[in-house]
Amino acid sequence: MLRSLYDWTIRLADHPHALWALAIVAFIESSFFPIPPDVLMIPMILARPSRAWLIASVALVASVLGGMLGYAIGAFFYESLGQPILEAMGKAHAMEEFNQRFNDFGFWAVLTAGVTPFPYKVITIMSGWTGMPLGTFIATSILARALRFFAVAGLLWGFGEPIRDFIEKRLGLMFTLFILLLIGGFVVVKYI
Repeated sequence: MLRSLYDWTIRLADHPHALWALAIVAFIESSFFPIPPDVLMIPMILARPSRAWLIASVALVASVLGGMLGYAIGAFFYESLGQPILEAMGKAHAMEEFNQRFNDFGFWAVLTAGVTPFPYKVITIMSGWTGMPLGTFIATSILARALRFFAVAGLLWGFGEPIRDFIEKRLGLMFTLFILLLIGGFVVVKYI
C-alpha cells in the first residue's frame, strides 16, 4: 500500500497542477492544516530535480502568506473572544505579561517553528494573538521557511538519486519516521 501511495505521489509531482497543489498545502498548513508541505515537496523534487528551486520558492511564498493568515486568525480571535473572557475573569493583566514574554523571544519561536517539524501554525496564530510586530513576524517567517525549504531542495537537488534510492528501499521506515515526527510535534505543542 505504501509503495502504491509513494508511486502515486511521484506521478502527482509531475502533474501540470502539482505546483498549485503544493502552494495550497503550504498555505493552509501555516494556519490550520496538520500535514506539512514536505509531503508533496520532497516527491516533487525527487521526480524533477531541475525544478528544486522553483518548488522551494512556491512552498516559501505560499507558506509565508499562509502564516500571515494564521497571524490574522490569532489577532482577530483574541480581540473578539479571548480578551473579553480574560477581562471578565480579572486576568487581562496576565495576558499582557505573557504577550510581553512571548514577544521578547518571538523571533526565536517563529524561527524555530519555521525550520523544525514543530507545527508552524501554532506560532503563527500565537504571534497574532500576542501582537508580535507584523514586520518581525514576516521577516522571521521568510528567513525560517527559506532555510527549511531551500535546505531540503538543496539536499535533494545535490543528492537526489541516492536519497531517492534510500527512501524507496526503506519506504516503511521513512513513513514511520515521518509519522513519529508529525505526532511528536503535536505532543510538544500539547505540553507547551
